[in-house]
Formats: sequence, structure tokens, C-alpha cells
Amino acid sequence: MARDKRNGISFSKLYTFSCCKKPARDEDHAQIGLKGYSRVVYCNDPDNPEALQWNYRGNYVSTTKYTASNFIPKSLFEQFRRVANLYFLVVAFVSFSPLAPYSAPSVLAPLVLVVGATMAKEGVEDLRRRKQNLASLGNRVLQDIEANNRKVMVYGKHNTFTQTRWKNLRVGDLVRVQKDEYFPADLLLLSSSYEDGICYVDTMNLDGETNLKLKHAMEVTANLQDEESFRHFRAIIKSEDPNEHLYTFVGTLHYNGKPYSLSPQQILLRDSKLKNTDYVYGIVIFTGHDTKVMQNATDPPSKRSKIERKMDKIVYVLFSALILISLTGSVFFGIDTKHDIRNGKLVRWYLRPDKSTIYFDPENASLAAFLHFLTGLMLYGYLIPISLYVSIEIVKVLQSIFINQDQDMYYEETDKPARARTSNLNEELGQVDTILSDKTGTLTCNSMEFVKCSIAGIGYGSGLTDVEKAIAKRRGDKTLEVDNSSFDMVDSEKSVKGFNFRDGRVMNGYWVNEAHADVIQKFFQVLAICHTAIPDVSNTTGEITYEAESPDEAAFVIAARELGFKFYRRTQTSISLHELDPASREEVDRVYQLLHVLEFSSSRKRMSVIVRTAENQLLILCKGADSVMFERLSKHGRTFESKTREHIKRYAEAGLRTLVIAYRELNEDEFRIWEHEFLKAKTTLGADQDMIVDELADQIERDFVLLGATAVEDKLQNGVPECIEKLARAHIKIWVLTGDKTETAINIGYACSLLRQGMKQILITLDSPEMEALEKQGDKEALAKASFKSVERQIEDGKFQLGSDKDESMFGLIIDGNSLTYALDKKLEKMFLELAIGCDSVICCRSSPKQKALVTRLVKTGAGRTTLAIGDGANDVGMLQEADIGVGISGAEGMQAVMASDYAIAQFRFLERLLVVHGHWCYRRIAMMVCYFFYKNIAFGFTLFWFEAYASFSGMPAYNDWYMSCYNVFFTSLPVIALGVFDQDVSARLCLKHPLLYQEGVQNLLFSWPRIFGWMANGVFSSIIIFFLTTNAILNQAIRRDGQVADYEILGVTMYSCVVWTVNCQMALSINYFTWIQHFVIWGSIVLWYIFLLIYGALPSTFSTTAYKVLIEACAPSLLFWLTTIVVVVSALLPFFAYRVFQTRFKPMYHDLIQRSRLEGLEDGRSELPVQVKITMHRLDANIRQRSL
Repeated sequence: MARDKRNGISFSKLYTFSCCKKPARDEDHAQIGLKGYSRVVYCNDPDNPEALQWNYRGNYVSTTKYTASNFIPKSLFEQFRRVANLYFLVVAFVSFSPLAPYSAPSVLAPLVLVVGATMAKEGVEDLRRRKQNLASLGNRVLQDIEANNRKVMVYGKHNTFTQTRWKNLRVGDLVRVQKDEYFPADLLLLSSSYEDGICYVDTMNLDGETNLKLKHAMEVTANLQDEESFRHFRAIIKSEDPNEHLYTFVGTLHYNGKPYSLSPQQILLRDSKLKNTDYVYGIVIFTGHDTKVMQNATDPPSKRSKIERKMDKIVYVLFSALILISLTGSVFFGIDTKHDIRNGKLVRWYLRPDKSTIYFDPENASLAAFLHFLTGLMLYGYLIPISLYVSIEIVKVLQSIFINQDQDMYYEETDKPARARTSNLNEELGQVDTILSDKTGTLTCNSMEFVKCSIAGIGYGSGLTDVEKAIAKRRGDKTLEVDNSSFDMVDSEKSVKGFNFRDGRVMNGYWVNEAHADVIQKFFQVLAICHTAIPDVSNTTGEITYEAESPDEAAFVIAARELGFKFYRRTQTSISLHELDPASREEVDRVYQLLHVLEFSSSRKRMSVIVRTAENQLLILCKGADSVMFERLSKHGRTFESKTREHIKRYAEAGLRTLVIAYRELNEDEFRIWEHEFLKAKTTLGADQDMIVDELADQIERDFVLLGATAVEDKLQNGVPECIEKLARAHIKIWVLTGDKTETAINIGYACSLLRQGMKQILITLDSPEMEALEKQGDKEALAKASFKSVERQIEDGKFQLGSDKDESMFGLIIDGNSLTYALDKKLEKMFLELAIGCDSVICCRSSPKQKALVTRLVKTGAGRTTLAIGDGANDVGMLQEADIGVGISGAEGMQAVMASDYAIAQFRFLERLLVVHGHWCYRRIAMMVCYFFYKNIAFGFTLFWFEAYASFSGMPAYNDWYMSCYNVFFTSLPVIALGVFDQDVSARLCLKHPLLYQEGVQNLLFSWPRIFGWMANGVFSSIIIFFLTTNAILNQAIRRDGQVADYEILGVTMYSCVVWTVNCQMALSINYFTWIQHFVIWGSIVLWYIFLLIYGALPSTFSTTAYKVLIEACAPSLLFWLTTIVVVVSALLPFFAYRVFQTRFKPMYHDLIQRSRLEGLEDGRSELPVQVKITMHRLDANIRQRSL
């Protein structure tokens, strides 16, 4: 097989491929040996003593955050960057001094447990990341351990190739890489299975592009093909130092005493894949972290959710409260201490103030008060929830697991589930105000299908596209008039990917009966010849598939094949087709001599091939955009121009991509003169080489004869219109940033329900006769000023239209790329943003990747709204990283967008469930969880304050040391974690049925400052009720069997029991969705308290101190203890219960209305909602709409 290929294609002889291997500029190579260009590689001689002196990095790669050596110090640093953890660390150190109100171990134990648990979680996640595989369109880019241990063939000392692991590769090693294998390092291509040293490379993991790249070895090394030829191969490479530039390389190969300039065309980058080539040989230039892919491996921007940022502020509020109550206590303590000795008399004689230490010295009350202040800072530290951060991290990880395992977001066709690539932003998914979306590959499939064409002014192709169906629906038409409606429909026997064309006039060879059969023949010959696709014939089935640079090009070649022009072989100088002969109506083989290929580029917007037919005709065949092709037609070649233009406009309105097809017969003398100049230009080095080559290509690409136009459809993904409609009902604004024409974008907007019936359009464009006239004059400054003024005026008109609307109509804003350039100017961006956020939908046409990122930044910073960007290609990376949340579509454009995203889904329609269901749940859970955390800590912490006030601010804690240490860690932590993982206010079905519920997160109703302070106040009220009811019920009451009254020990246990019961029952009241897990952790936490008290109290009194047998001997046998607990708990919960009853009845939130309708059996669709509920929902909807204006 290798032999066949070596005797086959020599693409370097064609312009397409020889021009790709652009030589490096002379000035670049002059820098070899200077700073930044100092790398020296000894080829096939890595053990050379001089090579060893350079001490280059090995090929071992680690993308993990931690290593065995730095895990402990680095992880500890990460933990104590948090202000709460740092506070507890300081308290732990101070707890060894007499200032501490409790023992040092009781402080250290929970701190070590919490920090240790967080470090363990970090380590496990990092280890999992170290071992995981990242999916890439069916391939696997093995990371870390698996990548380092993958094997490759290396030329060894015994002059044979042997297997070795990737991590053992060294700079200078000679390696052999087989077909469909990844390159283990950055290599210099020496030779390949093709005779002239070409190979095909899949760079999808580097740049997200699915088309194959062609690489070409230097002629001087292309003949190195076997082990014997490498026996005496020695060379030296001098090149640039490691850098992140994927598309540049400067270096020189010194071989056989001669220098040869190297270019990116000879470089094979790590993590790219060898395709359509049996094998290649290469020299390792860069290894490990010096490779270009690793040089590009930067961490994505750090993103934090709004709740997390607000949580830091709440912690600061609690620190302020901590300082305030400590200061209050120290002031009262200082006053009481100073008055302990008055006129020489002992006031509180039982405290013996005359023999007190410095901490209670009446003679130095100010110092004693200051020291008491420090004690208070430690005593009231339980206001700060030590387990908050680790609990939230655990909850977010578990939430991410549920997202990953959601079967309703699994795409079976490509075997791709949803993936939460970060857990930091789960709750942010429930607060998205604006979605900014790419179109191609995101809303559409990026799988082009040939559906229609115009040949000789006649339209071919039946059926309606998604856009045409939307147009018919919008107009209320039952049928939509299409070209040539009177023809027979042809049913296909099987579906062909890339081909959805149906027309009985041209299929199955019937085109030979058409009036312009010769034009039709030439049209499909152009499609079959004018391309750079490679045929791949299956050895088993004989079927031909094509490797093309773009889905469009593949669709053209497939269409030609299906209509009788089968491209089946490409050689170094020819293209072979199986064609239907119009005369004999039989299939014949035709060979076209391939002379030159003038490749497509974004600036040229066209592609041409020059071929010689079997009849010795010289032809140039061309396809390109209508904007450049019509001006290149000859006078006699415009016969079908008006009809073709009409068809192209109609195709564009139907959302189809169009290209114009043309050809010209060349004169032999003309071609010979042109070819001489062309070959001379492409072999001449210089900075202006590309410009000269383009000018010469432009010279011959003229005077074409128009054949027709193609129309391919990029179909909408399944469920896109329904998803967008549902998101719109949730009042999420959707912006589409596309490169399409304005007409195409508008019609696709209707097809996907982005633009809806009755929606008023505001169009901002610079496509006007005035602008065109100024552009023709060539005065760029005048054109820029006029464009700026025009955009400014149109924005002002749009704002006036918004402000003057009294019917609460919906508005859609459409702006083209040129206008957007001016709208993003500093002087206009504020006006543009005000207009855009007042519209329900926004479409930005002809947008560049940079404009996408700028628009995203404008919405995020200018409006202060939570933005979500979604895209599927490398050109969407800037937008994804700029947005608050980036969602990547794992589609046909590679994994670049996914790698830069926070969440990955396979289809756009899954965004509905990701936001409306998981986003709403996660936001509600995290908001409730954080509020509850602060509530339970305030309820607990303030009982300490009331007790200290009761005890003359003596600094004595109300509870045993270990009671306090275990409060946050054992007795109240699991219920709040269960809340964060499992609670649902409404089911997934009801979330999708009532998308307006999503606005609770957008408006931040559950984590607003009034709600946060309300929970804090609830905590304070609960502490007051618990303390004062407990003290009044227990103190001075005989509670032991021997008649002894309740003492400090019993009061502490009773009050602590009330706190544990209250905060856990508060959780039970707050939960909407009970599972057995909630029941287990809530009631289990209460039971755990009594088990702990029983075991701890059974320990020797020297250790258990005040807890020694207090439950068995005093509390458990006492009916008063249990009655007090019940009364206090019910009393503490009553205010919240009453508030919720009042709110649910008279001031219901949206989820309350849905819950009420569900409980009343109205969600089965058989009953109407009550009038009051309908009115309330309508009012909510109107308020949201008014808020967005």
C-alpha cells in the first residue's frame, strides 16, 4: 500500500501545495543563533556530548495543578487564602494562650478536619484530571499518565526501530509515527509513505478545525525511507526557542554540509494526528512543556459566581458583627471590673477581685477589657461558619455529577453527554440574563447538504428548507411557491450525507434531456474537479468517501457523484472521473490533467483549477462568492446573470449558502506566458511574494462564462426553535452573532424562533446607496464619518421607537458587521447597549471573532447582566472566555470551544434543560444553603453572647469545648449538604412547563440583601427565644433525682439541644422535596448529638469535664428537659412558620404559585388555574418585561 502511494501523488508540483510551504523570510533566518533563536538539535544523535550540554527538557508532561512535592505547601496556601480559614488558624494559635475561652485541641480538630477534607477533595480532583481522557470527536487525547506512557517507534543504537514510551523521548530522537497515531512531540518531518514526502495532519485538537492540513518534507530528506538509509543520517537543526506560536517556525537544517531553510510546512505538532498517510519519519525538536501545544496550555480566566462574590461580603458583615459584639462585651466587662472595688470595698466579693490576675484586675480595667476583647473574638468565632466553603465545594461537585449524568442531555448519535467542566459556576446557570450564540454549528448542524442549484438560469431542487417553512408559517401560506413546481418527485433509495437534492429533471441521468444539457454537464464537471478533496476508497465495500477542507466542498463533490460525475482518483497531475456521456448515455472514464490549483482564501473568496481535457482543451474552472464572481464575467458570459442573481437572492432568503460557478477556455499562448510569470513569482523569495502571486492569479481569473450557482443548507439542529421559544418565555434575551448576510440571518432568525410573529424589527445597516456612492469615491475618512453619523442616527431612531411604543410589543434588533464596528465605538457603545437590552432578540450579522468577544464584554460590563456565550468553533473561544459562563458545543468544528468552555453540551437544545432546570435548581439550592449556613451559625453564636451577658461578660462559654467544635462539623453539616444536592422547589417537568420561574434567579430574589438579612434576623430571634426560654424554664428548677437544681452543665446541654433541634427542624421546614436521604441526615444529625453526648459523657471526667454523665444522670431522666426542648423548639420555629404561611397566601413567589397549583391538582392540564393565580402570574410577567426595558 505504501508503494502505491509513493508512486502516486506528488502534490508539491501543484501550486496549491507548493505555495503552502512558504519559505521563511531571509531576515528571520538571519536571527538564528541570537536570543530567542538558540535551539540546537543533533538529529539522530541525542547522546552527542554537545547535545547533552544543552540539557533540554524531557518529554514528560504534567497538566495537573499539584505534584507529589508541592501538594501540601501549595494546597495549604490555597486553603489559607480564604479569610475565614485564616481567622480560624490565628484563633488556633492563640488558643494555646490563657486568653482562650476553650481548649486548643477543640479548636484545632475542626480546623484540621475541614482543611484536610478540602485538601483531600482537591487532591482527588487533580488526580482524576491527571488520569482522565478528554474526548475529541471519537478520538482521545490522552492526558498526563496515559499520554506519558503511550508508545512510539524510535530509531535506536542498533540501527532498528524499537518501541519506547512518550515520556522517554529526547530532543534529536528519530521516530516513526503510523497512520491515525498522535505525534508525541514537535517533529521535523523527514519523509513519509508518499514518494515526495507529503502527509496529512488532523489539527482538530490544536485549532478546532476539522479539515486536514497538508505537510511537506524537504526534498533533500524525502528519500529517507528505511532503517538502512537512517544508519548514517546525521544533521543539525538550529531553530527558534520554544514559543506558543502554532503557525510559525524559523529554523535551518544543516545536512551534508549545506543549510536548508525550514518552515511551518515541515513541522508536525504534538497532539495533532497523522491521517491518510501510512507512516512518517521525524526528528524530535521540542519535547514536553517546550512543545507548542503545551506552550499554549494556559489556564482559562478565573470565573466566580455572583453568589460566591456576595458570600465574601456576608463573611465580612459577620466579621464586623463579631468585632461589634466583642467590643460591646469588653466595654461592659471593663465597666463591671472597674467597679468591683469601690472606695476600698469589694463589691463582687465572691470573685475575690483583690486577688485576681491581669485578666480581671480592677486596678487595670482598661487592659483587662482589651484582653477580654481578644477573648471575645475567639469566643464568638462560631458566627463564622468554618465548614461553609468545603460544604459548598462538595455540593457543587455533586451537582456537577448530576448534570453529567442527566440522560435528557445525552446525545446518543455522537455518544456525548453533557459535561460540567467546572463546578464553580453551577448557580450562575440560574441567573443568565443574556445568551450570546454563534450560529453555524451551534444553532445549525454544520453538516452541509446540497439542496438546490441554478443552472443556465433555471432553478433545480425541490422541497422546503427550515427557513422557507418559517417564512410560509409567518405569511400564513399553506403552500410556498417554488421554482419549477411541475415536476415529478424522485424518492431516494437511501439517505446520502451531504446530499438532499431532489429533482427528476436532472437525477438518474435525465439531465441529458434538458435544453441546456451542455451547461449542466459543464456545471457538474466544475463541482467534480474544482476542489482539493482526497478520495478514500474502502478496501472492503469499495465505497468512496472524501476528505475535504470544508463541509461545503465535500457537499459539492458528493453532489457531483450522485448526479453522474464521480470523482474517484487523484494523482500528481490528474483528476479522474466516472462521467455519464450525453451521447451514449453510458458511464465513461475521463481524465483531466491538473495543471494548477489556485486555492480559496478569505481575501480571494474564490477557488480555481486549471486543467487540460482529453480533447486538449485548456480550461480554468472557478467557484466563488457572488460578490467577486459577477464582476469577473465576460460580456458574452452573462447570458444567465439576471436569473442567476434572482435565484441567489431567493436562496439567501431561504437561509442557504451560495456560490457562483463559472469557467473559461484558455488560449495556449496566453496560458504559456502567464504560467512562466506565475512559476517565476512563486519561486522568488521576498516579502511581496504573496501579493505578486495573488495578482497573477487575479489576472487569469477573469472573463468567465457563467454556468450557475449552488445552494447548500446548513440545517437547524433538532429542537432549536422550541428551545429558543422556551428561553424567550423565561425572559432570557438571546443574541445571535453570525457571519451570514443580513437577509439570511433574518430568515434564519424566524426559522429558529429568534424572531417571532408580531415582533417589530429595528434594522441598523450601512448598505445604502449613499454609503455605496461614498465608498466608490475612495475617500475613507469621509466614508468613516458618514458611517458613524448614520449608525448614530439609526440607533437614536431605534431608541425612540422603543420609547414611543405603548403596546408592549416585542422588538428584534438586527445590525450588520460594518455598523457594529461603529456601534462598538466608545462614543456610541452606551447608546447601542441601551437599545439592544431593550430588545427581546438581537442579531449581529457579518460578525468577526473579535467583535463577538467585544459585544460579550459590552453586555457583561456595561449592563451588569449575567451573560452566557455558546459556540462550537475556535473562532468562538474569545466570546466563551469573555462571558460569565461559556458553553461549548461538541460538534463538527473540533474541541477548541469545548476546551475553553465551562460547560459542554452536544446540541443547542440541551441548553434549555441546563438553564431552566439545572440552573434554577442549583441557584436555589446554593442560595438557600448559604442563607441557612449563616442562619444556623448566628442562632448558635448569639446564644453564646446572651449567656455571656447573663454571666456579667465573664468570657465563659455557655457550652463544653467539644460541643462547640462539633456543631458545624457533625451536627448541622450533612442536612445543609443534602439541601444543596437534592432539594427541588418544583420538578423538572414543571420547570420546563413554567419557564418564567427562571426569573427568580435572574432577579436574584432568593439571595438579595433583604432576604439575607431576613435569615440573619431569624437567627438572632431564634437565639433570643432559645436562650431566654431555656434559662427561665431550667434555672432554679429541681432536675436531678436528688432534688438538685439545674446547674451550668445542664443549662448548657439543654440550650445546645434546643439549638440542634431548632436549626435541623428549620431545615425540615425549608426543604421542598423530601427524599429518604433528607430524612436520614436531618433526624440522624439530632440523634447523633445524643449519641455523642452519651459516649463523650462516659469518658473520664478529666477529659469530658462538664459533659461527664450529664445526659444519663441528669437530662435524660428529667421530664422537664424534654418538655423544655419541645416548647423552645416550637417557639423558635413559630416566627418563620408564620411568615411562610403569610407569604405563601398573600405575597406568593412564583414557585409558591406553581406549588399551589400542583397541590390543587391543576398541573395535569385538565383544569384551569384559579383567577387569582392567573392574575398574579400575569402581573409577574408584566413586571419582568417592564424591568427589562
